[in-house]
Amino acid sequence: MRAAALILCLLASPALAQAPGDAARAAARALEEASVQLDAAEGSRDRVRALTQTVTAYEDGLAALRDGLREAAVRETELSRRLAAQDEEIAQLLGALSSLGSTAAPEALLHPAGPVGSARAGMLLASVTPGLAQEAKALRSDLNEVAELRALQENAAQTLREGLAGVQQARTELSQAVADRTDLPKRFTEDPVRTAILISATETLDGFASGLAQITSDEAPNSLPPVDEQKGALELPVRGQVLRGANEADAAGVKRPGVVIATLPQALVTTPTAATVRYSGPLLDYGLVTILEPQPDLLFVLAGLDESYAETGEILPEGAPVGLMGDAASDSASLSREGSGAGRTETLYIEVREGDAPVDPLEWFASDKG
Repeated sequence: MRAAALILCLLASPALAQAPGDAARAAARALEEASVQLDAAEGSRDRVRALTQTVTAYEDGLAALRDGLREAAVRETELSRRLAAQDEEIAQLLGALSSLGSTAAPEALLHPAGPVGSARAGMLLASVTPGLAQEAKALRSDLNEVAELRALQENAAQTLREGLAGVQQARTELSQAVADRTDLPKRFTEDPVRTAILISATETLDGFASGLAQITSDEAPNSLPPVDEQKGALELPVRGQVLRGANEADAAGVKRPGVVIATLPQALVTTPTAATVRYSGPLLDYGLVTILEPQPDLLFVLAGLDESYAETGEILPEGAPVGLMGDAASDSASLSREGSGAGRTETLYIEVREGDAPVDPLEWFASDKG
Protein backbone atom coordinates (compact mmCIF):
# COMPACT_ATOMS: atom_id res chain seq x y z
CA MET A 1 0.00 0.00 0.00
CA ARG A 2 2.87 2.42 0.77
CA ALA A 3 4.33 1.82 -2.69
CA ALA A 4 0.94 2.38 -4.33
CA ALA A 5 0.49 5.64 -2.40
CA LEU A 6 3.91 6.87 -3.52
CA ILE A 7 3.12 5.97 -7.12
CA LEU A 8 -0.20 7.83 -7.05
CA CYS A 9 1.47 10.84 -5.40
CA LEU A 10 4.10 11.04 -8.13
CA LEU A 11 1.51 10.66 -10.86
CA ALA A 12 -0.57 13.49 -9.37
CA SER A 13 2.31 15.99 -9.14
CA PRO A 14 1.68 18.98 -11.49
CA ALA A 15 4.11 19.89 -14.24
CA LEU A 16 6.04 23.08 -13.60
CA ALA A 17 6.32 26.01 -15.96
CA GLN A 18 8.90 26.13 -18.67
CA ALA A 19 12.32 27.47 -17.66
CA PRO A 20 12.68 31.27 -17.88
CA GLY A 21 16.17 31.12 -19.40
CA ASP A 22 14.78 32.16 -22.79
CA ALA A 23 14.13 35.68 -21.46
CA ALA A 24 17.73 36.04 -20.34
CA ARG A 25 19.02 34.74 -23.67
CA ALA A 26 16.79 37.18 -25.58
CA ALA A 27 18.09 40.02 -23.41
CA ALA A 28 21.67 38.98 -24.13
CA ARG A 29 20.91 39.15 -27.85
CA ALA A 30 19.41 42.62 -27.30
CA LEU A 31 22.69 43.71 -25.72
CA GLU A 32 24.59 42.40 -28.74
CA GLU A 33 22.28 44.39 -31.02
CA ALA A 34 22.87 47.49 -28.88
CA SER A 35 26.60 47.01 -29.38
CA VAL A 36 26.05 46.95 -33.15
CA GLN A 37 23.88 50.03 -32.81
CA LEU A 38 26.70 51.82 -30.98
CA ASP A 39 29.07 51.12 -33.87
CA ALA A 40 26.46 52.37 -36.35
CA ALA A 41 26.05 55.61 -34.39
CA GLU A 42 29.60 56.60 -35.36
CA GLY A 43 28.50 57.54 -38.85
CA SER A 44 25.05 58.90 -38.05
CA ARG A 45 24.19 62.42 -39.14
CA ASP A 46 22.11 62.92 -36.00
CA ARG A 47 24.64 61.47 -33.62
CA VAL A 48 22.89 62.65 -30.47
CA ARG A 49 19.66 60.90 -31.44
CA ALA A 50 21.49 57.73 -32.47
CA LEU A 51 23.45 57.58 -29.22
CA THR A 52 20.33 58.33 -27.17
CA GLN A 53 18.64 55.34 -28.81
CA THR A 54 21.76 53.24 -28.17
CA VAL A 55 21.88 54.10 -24.46
CA THR A 56 18.15 53.34 -24.18
CA ALA A 57 18.67 50.01 -25.95
CA TYR A 58 21.47 49.10 -23.55
CA GLU A 59 19.38 50.07 -20.53
CA ASP A 60 16.43 48.02 -21.78
CA GLY A 61 18.68 45.05 -22.50
CA LEU A 62 20.42 45.19 -19.14
CA ALA A 63 17.12 45.50 -17.29
CA ALA A 64 15.68 42.55 -19.22
CA LEU A 65 18.80 40.47 -18.57
CA ARG A 66 18.65 41.19 -14.85
CA ASP A 67 14.97 40.26 -14.78
CA GLY A 68 15.61 37.07 -16.74
CA LEU A 69 18.49 36.03 -14.49
CA ARG A 70 16.44 36.75 -11.39
CA GLU A 71 13.67 34.51 -12.74
CA ALA A 72 16.26 31.87 -13.63
CA ALA A 73 17.66 31.92 -10.10
CA VAL A 74 14.18 31.57 -8.62
CA ARG A 75 13.40 28.72 -11.01
CA GLU A 76 16.63 26.90 -10.15
CA THR A 77 15.88 27.19 -6.43
CA GLU A 78 12.35 25.91 -7.01
CA LEU A 79 13.53 22.92 -8.99
CA SER A 80 16.33 22.09 -6.55
CA ARG A 81 13.94 22.10 -3.62
CA ARG A 82 11.43 19.99 -5.54
CA LEU A 83 14.04 17.42 -6.49
CA ALA A 84 15.43 17.29 -2.95
CA ALA A 85 11.94 16.75 -1.53
CA GLN A 86 11.33 13.86 -3.95
CA ASP A 87 14.62 12.09 -3.26
CA GLU A 88 13.29 10.14 -0.28
CA GLU A 89 9.99 9.25 -1.93
CA ILE A 90 11.71 8.09 -5.09
CA ALA A 91 14.14 5.96 -3.07
CA GLN A 92 11.24 4.29 -1.24
CA LEU A 93 9.37 3.74 -4.48
CA LEU A 94 12.38 2.20 -6.18
CA GLY A 95 12.91 -0.03 -3.16
CA ALA A 96 9.30 -1.23 -3.31
CA LEU A 97 9.52 -1.88 -7.05
CA SER A 98 12.88 -3.65 -6.79
CA SER A 99 11.28 -6.20 -4.44
CA LEU A 100 9.17 -7.23 -7.41
CA GLY A 101 12.19 -7.71 -9.63
CA SER A 102 12.94 -10.73 -11.79
CA THR A 103 15.26 -12.26 -9.18
CA ALA A 104 12.55 -12.41 -6.52
CA ALA A 105 11.38 -15.84 -5.33
CA PRO A 106 8.04 -17.05 -6.74
CA GLU A 107 6.41 -16.83 -3.32
CA ALA A 108 7.25 -13.10 -3.17
CA LEU A 109 4.76 -12.56 -5.96
CA LEU A 110 1.89 -14.15 -4.03
CA HIS A 111 -0.73 -11.72 -2.78
CA PRO A 112 -2.32 -12.19 0.71
CA ALA A 113 -5.76 -12.03 -0.96
CA GLY A 114 -4.93 -14.96 -3.21
CA PRO A 115 -4.90 -15.16 -7.02
CA VAL A 116 -7.50 -12.39 -7.42
CA GLY A 117 -5.42 -10.02 -5.28
CA SER A 118 -2.30 -10.94 -7.26
CA ALA A 119 -4.12 -10.18 -10.50
CA ARG A 120 -5.33 -6.83 -9.22
CA ALA A 121 -1.83 -5.92 -8.01
CA GLY A 122 -0.45 -6.85 -11.42
CA MET A 123 -3.04 -4.68 -13.14
CA LEU A 124 -2.19 -1.75 -10.87
CA LEU A 125 1.53 -2.12 -11.60
CA ALA A 126 0.86 -2.36 -15.34
CA SER A 127 -1.31 0.78 -15.25
CA VAL A 128 1.21 2.93 -13.40
CA THR A 129 4.28 1.85 -15.37
CA PRO A 130 3.69 4.39 -18.21
CA GLY A 131 3.14 7.07 -15.58
CA LEU A 132 6.40 6.17 -13.87
CA ALA A 133 8.21 6.42 -17.19
CA GLN A 134 6.66 9.83 -17.79
CA GLU A 135 7.61 11.00 -14.30
CA ALA A 136 11.17 9.78 -14.80
CA LYS A 137 11.33 11.71 -18.06
CA ALA A 138 10.05 14.84 -16.28
CA LEU A 139 12.67 14.45 -13.56
CA ARG A 140 15.43 14.09 -16.17
CA SER A 141 14.12 17.26 -17.82
CA ASP A 142 14.17 19.11 -14.50
CA LEU A 143 17.74 18.00 -13.81
CA ASN A 144 18.82 19.14 -17.28
CA GLU A 145 17.05 22.47 -16.75
CA VAL A 146 18.86 23.03 -13.44
CA ALA A 147 22.18 22.40 -15.17
CA GLU A 148 21.28 24.80 -18.01
CA LEU A 149 20.17 27.51 -15.58
CA ARG A 150 23.40 27.24 -13.63
CA ALA A 151 25.44 27.50 -16.82
CA LEU A 152 23.32 30.47 -17.93
CA GLN A 153 23.99 32.33 -14.70
CA GLU A 154 27.70 31.57 -14.83
CA ASN A 155 27.92 32.99 -18.35
CA ALA A 156 25.72 35.98 -17.49
CA ALA A 157 28.38 37.74 -15.43
CA GLN A 158 30.52 38.27 -18.53
CA THR A 159 27.51 39.37 -20.58
CA LEU A 160 26.60 41.89 -17.89
CA ARG A 161 30.15 43.22 -17.72
CA GLU A 162 30.24 43.68 -21.49
CA GLY A 163 26.82 45.33 -21.46
CA LEU A 164 27.78 47.71 -18.68
CA ALA A 165 30.98 48.62 -20.48
CA GLY A 166 29.01 49.23 -23.66
CA VAL A 167 26.41 51.46 -22.03
CA GLN A 168 29.15 53.43 -20.25
CA GLN A 169 30.91 54.00 -23.57
CA ALA A 170 27.62 55.09 -25.15
CA ARG A 171 26.95 57.51 -22.28
CA THR A 172 30.42 59.02 -22.61
CA GLU A 173 30.03 59.45 -26.37
CA LEU A 174 26.55 60.90 -25.87
CA SER A 175 27.89 63.51 -23.44
CA GLN A 176 30.51 64.51 -26.00
CA ALA A 177 27.98 64.60 -28.84
CA VAL A 178 25.69 66.85 -26.80
CA ALA A 179 28.60 69.18 -26.05
CA ASP A 180 29.38 69.37 -29.78
CA ARG A 181 25.75 69.93 -30.79
CA THR A 182 25.02 73.30 -32.40
CA ASP A 183 21.83 72.68 -34.39
CA LEU A 184 19.12 73.06 -31.72
CA PRO A 185 16.78 76.03 -32.14
CA LYS A 186 16.50 78.51 -29.29
CA ARG A 187 13.23 80.11 -28.32
CA PHE A 188 14.76 82.72 -26.05
CA THR A 189 18.01 83.86 -24.50
CA GLU A 190 18.49 83.49 -20.77
CA ASP A 191 19.47 86.57 -18.80
CA PRO A 192 21.94 85.22 -16.21
CA VAL A 193 21.62 88.29 -13.96
CA ARG A 194 17.82 88.00 -13.80
CA THR A 195 18.16 84.25 -13.20
CA ALA A 196 20.53 84.80 -10.29
CA ILE A 197 18.21 87.41 -8.78
CA LEU A 198 15.20 85.12 -9.12
CA ILE A 199 17.04 82.19 -7.49
CA SER A 200 18.31 84.31 -4.59
CA ALA A 201 14.81 85.72 -3.98
CA THR A 202 13.09 82.35 -4.22
CA GLU A 203 12.43 80.05 -1.28
CA THR A 204 10.09 77.56 -2.97
CA LEU A 205 9.70 75.85 -6.30
CA ASP A 206 6.31 77.55 -6.61
CA GLY A 207 7.90 80.97 -6.43
CA PHE A 208 10.63 80.09 -8.89
CA ALA A 209 8.21 78.60 -11.43
CA SER A 210 5.98 81.65 -11.20
CA GLY A 211 8.89 83.95 -12.02
CA LEU A 212 10.36 82.04 -14.98
CA ALA A 213 9.09 84.62 -17.47
CA GLN A 214 11.40 87.18 -15.85
CA ILE A 215 14.64 85.48 -16.90
CA THR A 216 14.05 85.57 -20.67
CA SER A 217 14.89 88.04 -23.38
CA ASP A 218 14.09 88.07 -27.10
CA GLU A 219 11.50 85.33 -26.62
CA ALA A 220 9.78 83.95 -29.72
CA PRO A 221 6.15 82.71 -29.67
CA ASN A 222 5.58 79.07 -28.86
CA SER A 223 5.56 76.96 -32.02
CA LEU A 224 5.16 73.50 -30.51
CA PRO A 225 1.94 71.53 -31.01
CA PRO A 226 -0.31 71.05 -27.94
CA VAL A 227 0.07 67.82 -25.98
CA ASP A 228 -3.32 67.62 -24.27
CA GLU A 229 -4.30 64.58 -26.34
CA GLN A 230 -1.29 62.69 -24.93
CA LYS A 231 -2.33 63.27 -21.33
CA GLY A 232 -2.03 60.05 -19.39
CA ALA A 233 -0.03 58.33 -22.14
CA LEU A 234 3.34 60.08 -22.01
CA GLU A 235 6.29 57.85 -21.14
CA LEU A 236 8.15 58.61 -17.96
CA PRO A 237 11.35 60.51 -18.74
CA VAL A 238 13.48 57.79 -17.13
CA ARG A 239 13.36 54.01 -16.78
CA GLY A 240 12.44 53.27 -13.19
CA GLN A 241 9.72 52.56 -10.66
CA VAL A 242 7.44 54.94 -8.81
CA LEU A 243 8.88 55.05 -5.31
CA ARG A 244 6.57 57.67 -3.85
CA GLY A 245 3.39 59.16 -5.23
CA ALA A 246 2.17 62.74 -5.18
CA ASN A 247 1.63 64.15 -1.67
CA GLU A 248 2.97 61.00 -0.01
CA ALA A 249 5.18 61.74 3.00
CA ASP A 250 8.85 60.82 2.83
CA ALA A 251 10.89 59.43 5.73
CA ALA A 252 11.08 62.90 7.27
CA GLY A 253 7.34 63.42 6.95
CA VAL A 254 7.70 65.95 4.13
CA LYS A 255 5.03 65.90 1.42
CA ARG A 256 5.63 67.14 -2.12
CA PRO A 257 3.13 67.40 -4.99
CA GLY A 258 5.35 65.43 -7.37
CA VAL A 259 6.35 61.79 -7.69
CA VAL A 260 9.70 60.19 -6.93
CA ILE A 261 11.06 57.65 -9.43
CA ALA A 262 13.70 55.16 -8.31
CA THR A 263 16.24 54.56 -11.07
CA LEU A 264 19.45 52.67 -11.65
CA PRO A 265 22.72 54.62 -11.43
CA GLN A 266 23.47 56.79 -14.47
CA ALA A 267 20.07 56.15 -16.02
CA LEU A 268 19.37 58.36 -19.02
CA VAL A 269 16.67 61.02 -18.65
CA THR A 270 14.90 62.09 -21.85
CA THR A 271 12.15 64.49 -22.86
CA PRO A 272 8.72 62.81 -22.87
CA THR A 273 7.59 65.20 -25.60
CA ALA A 274 8.96 68.15 -27.53
CA ALA A 275 9.43 71.07 -25.14
CA THR A 276 11.17 74.36 -24.45
CA VAL A 277 13.80 74.29 -21.71
CA ARG A 278 12.59 76.98 -19.32
CA TYR A 279 15.43 76.43 -16.87
CA SER A 280 18.38 74.10 -16.39
CA GLY A 281 20.69 74.28 -13.40
CA PRO A 282 20.90 73.94 -9.62
CA LEU A 283 17.87 75.06 -7.62
CA LEU A 284 17.23 75.24 -3.88
CA ASP A 285 17.58 71.76 -2.31
CA TYR A 286 16.46 69.92 -5.45
CA GLY A 287 19.94 69.50 -6.94
CA LEU A 288 20.21 69.87 -10.70
CA VAL A 289 16.82 70.81 -12.11
CA THR A 290 15.48 70.95 -15.65
CA ILE A 291 12.11 72.61 -16.25
CA LEU A 292 10.43 71.78 -19.56
CA GLU A 293 7.51 73.64 -21.13
CA PRO A 294 5.68 71.48 -23.70
CA GLN A 295 2.98 74.11 -24.14
CA PRO A 296 1.95 77.37 -22.47
CA ASP A 297 0.85 77.00 -18.83
CA LEU A 298 2.28 73.47 -18.58
CA LEU A 299 5.61 72.71 -16.91
CA PHE A 300 7.43 69.43 -16.32
CA VAL A 301 9.95 69.78 -13.49
CA LEU A 302 12.73 67.15 -13.40
CA ALA A 303 14.91 67.35 -10.30
CA GLY A 304 17.79 65.26 -9.01
CA LEU A 305 19.98 64.94 -12.09
CA ASP A 306 23.71 64.45 -11.72
CA GLU A 307 24.58 65.71 -15.21
CA SER A 308 22.45 68.01 -17.35
CA TYR A 309 22.53 68.15 -21.14
CA ALA A 310 19.83 70.80 -21.56
CA GLU A 311 20.46 74.52 -21.97
CA THR A 312 17.92 77.14 -20.95
CA GLY A 313 16.03 78.49 -23.95
CA GLU A 314 16.57 75.46 -26.21
CA ILE A 315 13.72 73.63 -27.92
CA LEU A 316 14.23 69.89 -27.47
CA PRO A 317 12.53 67.29 -29.67
CA GLU A 318 10.69 64.34 -28.17
CA GLY A 319 13.07 61.73 -26.78
CA ALA A 320 16.04 64.12 -26.61
CA PRO A 321 18.53 63.53 -23.79
CA VAL A 322 18.06 65.81 -20.78
CA GLY A 323 20.78 64.37 -18.55
CA LEU A 324 22.01 61.44 -16.49
CA MET A 325 21.30 60.25 -12.98
CA GLY A 326 24.25 59.98 -10.63
CA ASP A 327 26.41 57.46 -8.74
CA ALA A 328 28.42 55.86 -11.52
CA ALA A 329 30.38 53.76 -9.03
CA SER A 330 27.25 51.80 -8.12
CA ASP A 331 26.53 50.70 -11.68
CA SER A 332 27.90 47.20 -11.18
CA ALA A 333 27.22 43.72 -12.46
CA SER A 334 26.09 42.40 -9.08
CA LEU A 335 23.17 40.05 -9.67
CA SER A 336 22.20 39.89 -6.01
CA ARG A 337 22.09 43.65 -5.69
CA GLU A 338 20.28 44.34 -8.93
CA GLY A 339 17.99 41.37 -8.56
CA SER A 340 16.76 42.48 -5.16
CA GLY A 341 15.85 45.93 -6.42
CA ALA A 342 18.56 47.51 -4.28
CA GLY A 343 20.31 48.68 -7.45
CA ARG A 344 17.77 51.48 -7.93
CA THR A 345 19.81 53.85 -5.79
CA GLU A 346 18.99 57.11 -7.58
CA THR A 347 15.77 59.11 -7.43
CA LEU A 348 14.30 61.56 -9.92
CA TYR A 349 11.64 63.95 -8.66
CA ILE A 350 8.98 64.83 -11.24
CA GLU A 351 6.50 67.63 -10.73
CA VAL A 352 3.88 68.77 -13.22
CA ARG A 353 2.40 72.25 -13.03
CA GLU A 354 -0.69 73.41 -14.89
CA GLY A 355 -0.92 77.17 -14.67
CA ASP A 356 0.25 78.14 -11.19
CA ALA A 357 -0.76 74.91 -9.47
CA PRO A 358 0.87 71.46 -9.29
CA VAL A 359 -1.10 68.39 -10.36
CA ASP A 360 -0.46 64.68 -9.91
CA PRO A 361 2.19 63.79 -12.55
CA LEU A 362 0.59 60.38 -13.06
CA GLU A 363 -2.34 62.19 -14.67
CA TRP A 364 0.11 62.85 -17.52
CA PHE A 365 2.52 59.92 -17.42
CA ALA A 366 2.00 56.19 -17.83
CA SER A 367 3.71 54.61 -14.83
CA ASP A 368 4.37 51.08 -16.16
CA LYS A 369 8.01 51.70 -17.10
CA GLY A 370 10.17 49.19 -15.23
